[in-house]
This record gives sequence, structure tokens and C-alpha cells, in this order.
Amino acid sequence: MAANTDIFLRQQVIYSIYVRNHTEEGTFLSVIPDLDRIRALGTDIIWFLPIHPIGVKGKKGSLGCPYANRDYRSVNPAYGTMEDFRRLVDEIHARGMQVMIDVVYNHTAPDSVLYEQHPEWFYHGPQGKPGNKIGDWSDVIDLDYAHRALWDYQIASLCFWAGIVDGFRCDVASFVPLDFWKEAREAVERVHPGFLWLAETVHRTFGLQCRRQGVYSMRDSEAFEAFDIEYEYDIREIFDAWLSGRAPLSHYLDLMNFQELVYPANYDKLRFLENHDQPRIASFIPKESDLVNYTAMLYFLKGTTLLYAGQEFENAHLPSLFEKEPIDRSTVRDLSALMRRLYEIKRTALAAEDDFLARADDEHAIAVLERVGKGVRKIGVFSLRSEKAPVEVPAPDGAYENLIDGGTVTVKDRKLSCAGHPIIFTLPA
Repeated sequence: MAANTDIFLRQQVIYSIYVRNHTEEGTFLSVIPDLDRIRALGTDIIWFLPIHPIGVKGKKGSLGCPYANRDYRSVNPAYGTMEDFRRLVDEIHARGMQVMIDVVYNHTAPDSVLYEQHPEWFYHGPQGKPGNKIGDWSDVIDLDYAHRALWDYQIASLCFWAGIVDGFRCDVASFVPLDFWKEAREAVERVHPGFLWLAETVHRTFGLQCRRQGVYSMRDSEAFEAFDIEYEYDIREIFDAWLSGRAPLSHYLDLMNFQELVYPANYDKLRFLENHDQPRIASFIPKESDLVNYTAMLYFLKGTTLLYAGQEFENAHLPSLFEKEPIDRSTVRDLSALMRRLYEIKRTALAAEDDFLARADDEHAIAVLERVGKGVRKIGVFSLRSEKAPVEVPAPDGAYENLIDGGTVTVKDRKLSCAGHPIIFTLPA
């Protein structure tokens, strides 16, 4: 783990925004009127998907993908000017939130400024032409970090942005050399002490396949040497298998216990139900009572919580990265009040120092999670199919307050009667 990582990051919530699709206007300035609502939802950090100009050559869709970056040192003119972005950052800071931007350092658009100026800094395939090592990423060409001058250029770019924002979400960070990230972190820290680093590590099977094919792919345990937070893609495939009925809930929860065992004591995994690359959770979970349980469990998990804009409105459609598809705010289904309450619980009842243990009632799809820290035991019971059933809990007999809704939870003979609603209660450890 990065030596100076603050474990309080585990208690924070990141809200992810794709500027193009966040409002009808799709601009930096149009985000500002929504900031009070986002803050009230319970948000500490706003992460913007890439804000840079998008390449035209080989672009996907009619508007192109933000991850096909044309220039690391400017902003997408469709979103506004650099002055507009600085004003947006100032408005976010004024509301007590931090700003994280996406940096895409594995590749660029084929018509990027960097390729025009330094084609020698790019990977060239067997025919000697620039390309990428991942076939379906047809709109990008890979950088080659064998060139020291590339390191200097990229680190200088990071230091420029570190003078404006508070953190980086690093796209497919696993494919960029670990030593680069460690050097970059040291340089940025001198510009902006306490800067935040989030790594998009890759799915376990994908990483293994890449290494088998001779493509560099950093291990998650290595990534923690440079990054504060990393994706939970090491276990995401099993979560997806659970959602599709191909794996029991206990398999997924056991892998969380394994994370607790093998990672450094101050590890921080990004916990999410969806993101811009994954299907909306509501597309899997159409029943709102089930979704309430999933959402409550998300906030109870140990690690930084991620929300993707539109998740609070229970959007089921994943917006395209390549087209204009504003999030749908017209739905009558809205989890905002629940998220606000869960944020309060996360920040007051749970603790960054907590250890974590999970078990599952596979028959009824009920997760029983336990956190212990600062002399307090926190217990969460989440019925992911809204089923009613008695469940064993690590608590003595008695009556407890459900922190989510203020109701009373009764434990008798070490069991409580789950009524299908999420439960969080505390007791002395």
C-alpha cells in the first residue's frame, strides 16, 4: 500500500460524472446547478470521466469515446473552456468536496498531439504500424513506456493537473509500469500534498490472459504500492456470476473475507454496484426492495463507495460512451433519501479501522456482514431477494435499533427475524 495512504478514504463516497451525459447541455458549467444536490446525496469526491479532447481518427460512434484522448493538456471544447473547468472545480471545492479527473495513460487516440509530435513513443505492431495490444480497442494506440522521455512528459502533465484538482482515477492502470506510477506519485505529492490516486485495476481473468499473451499486467497487490484505492475487479467476476445465478452468494462474500486476509492492513478497495463500464445494477435487479438491500449492503462494505450518476434514480439503461444519452431524472423511483441516510451511517457508525467478516445464507440470499472497530460491533443483514427468514447473527439476545429506519430489531437465541428489509445495528464489541 502507498505508505502515506489515509485509511479515512474508506469512509468516503465518490460520485462519477460523464460531463457529456450529465445534463442536456453537456458542459462544465451546466454541472454547477446540480452540485448542491450531489453534495446533499452524501458525496465527498466528484470523479469526472475524461475531460480532454477526443480523437477523430477511428472514433467509435458519432461523438467518439472519451478514453480516446487527443491531448493530455487541454479540455474538450464541447464541454467548455479551461476557465469553465476551473470555475467548476472552485464551485465543487466551495461545497466541501474534492475533484478527481480520469487520466488515460495506457493509450491515446491515433490522431493525438503526442503521436503527431513523438510517434517513437508508441507501440508498433508486427507490420511496424502503431496499434494496441487489445484487439477490440480499435480507436486507440498504445504508448510504449520503454522511452524515458515519455515518462517525463506524462509526469509533467500530471503535475500540471495536480495544481487544479485533488486526485486521479487512472484508466487501466494495470497496463502501465508500476515504477512509473510510483515516480509520478512522488512528483505529484510535491505539487499537491495528500493527492488521491485511484487505480482501475483489471478483471482477474483479463489480467491473467494478458500476462499469458506477454502483455504487462500489474498484480493488484503490486498496485497498492502506488495507489490509495483500487477497483474490486479481482472479485467482480464472481459478483456478476451471482447476479446471473451461476455462483452462490457465499462464494462472493468469501472472496471479500479473502481480501481482508491477503491485502495490506490499510488496503482500500473501491466498492460499487455499477460504473460506466458495467451494466446498471437496476438492469439486473428490477425489484426495488431488492435494490434497496443491495444499496444498503454497498455502503456497509469496507472500502470507498462509488456511485455512478443516475444510480440514485434507479436508471436501468447504461449510457453510451460514444453518443449523447443524458441520464434519466424523470423516474419516480429514487434512492436519494436512502443514500443520504446510508452516508450518515457510513460516516458515523462505521469506522475506517474496522475489520470485516462476511457470511451468507445461500438458501434465502441473505448476507450477514460484521465489522468491529473502536470497541463497537456493527452488524448488517441484507436480504438480496427481499425474502423473510430467521438468520443467525453474532449478537446476544436483546432489542436493538435499526439505524436505517429507526425500527426495533429483536435477537432471540442468537437469531433475528429478517422481514426482507435491510438492517444495520450496533452493540459493544
